[in-house]
Amino acid sequence: MSAHESMEHAEHAEHASGSNKKIALLIAVLALFLAISETLGKGAQTESISKNVEASNLWAFFQAKSIRRTMVQTMADQGKLILGAASDEANKVAVQKQIEDWQKTAQRYRSEPETGEGTEQLAEKAKHAEHERDEATAKYHHFELASAAFQIGIVLASATIITGMMALAYVAGLLTIGGLIMTGLGLWLPHLVHLH
Repeated sequence: MSAHESMEHAEHAEHASGSNKKIALLIAVLALFLAISETLGKGAQTESISKNVEASNLWAFFQAKSIRRTMVQTMADQGKLILGAASDEANKVAVQKQIEDWQKTAQRYRSEPETGEGTEQLAEKAKHAEHERDEATAKYHHFELASAAFQIGIVLASATIITGMMALAYVAGLLTIGGLIMTGLGLWLPHLVHLH
């Protein structure tokens, strides 16, 4: 091998080594972004599950209060029938007082702003928890897609080192941009793109 051929071979090896370093850096950056999107995704998934449980509990409490309110209201209605049939004045007064107590209780079960445990307040809280659940679920879907883009990008960048096909590195770069966009949407605009 001549000196000139040796020099060309060394330059080619140096160029390949420089390209491999850039690809390795791309893989490292993709792995960093993957770790971030996975962490954000797990957090969003946990929040989604937590808010779903909270909403379910609130709706169960709402149902229990609704049943109690219906029972008390039914008793008040039956009391009105008894009141109409009562002939003794003292008995009428007692039944009327009981009817009023039942009606107050039914009203308290419907709306209890001081404790937040009336059916109206419980329904509002449950709807809010459902909204937060839906928000977290939307974020989770975006972070999952971002993670997939970063994972595929890592595979393609790794394949670039083995095959020398730089087109794979460019596709990995595009996937990086796509993953970053999905991460950004998950963080700030999770309902812009409807994914589920």
